[in-house]
Amino acid sequence: MTRCFACDTEADTALVGARLARHLNAPAFLALYGELGAGKTALVRGLGQALGTLDITSPTFMIVCEHDTKPRLLHFDAYRLSSADELYSIGFAEYLNEDALIVMEWADLVADALPQERLDITIHGSGEQTRHLSLTPHGTRYERMVATL
Repeated sequence: MTRCFACDTEADTALVGARLARHLNAPAFLALYGELGAGKTALVRGLGQALGTLDITSPTFMIVCEHDTKPRLLHFDAYRLSSADELYSIGFAEYLNEDALIVMEWADLVADALPQERLDITIHGSGEQTRHLSLTPHGTRYERMVATL
């Protein structure tokens, strides 16, 4: 069951992130898909603000930003990675074992590393266009979560 949202502004996209934060329990994994400028970081910004941090920026040059929120937020960006092996070389397997919310931008670039149970969020649109967010759950707990949104 895929759930869709239309967002006319960046603030609307952030609100979807905040709404997700209220329904997620750690550990959780969100895989984000979308072109440059689609609003992936805006979605994570809303999620982070709902968890208590205003310090959300794109972690493109660092690969992962760790936020000391409750629950802990781990924000990955796979844009500069060429393979899942590179992701594992920075300790990704250990991150997956943490009691945290893990959000990964550009998840399609490391598809082999994604956990089987997760929430896929695809964002269509960029620039001044309306964004269309499609939330596709993989696993029973994510199906239940998406049904409550």
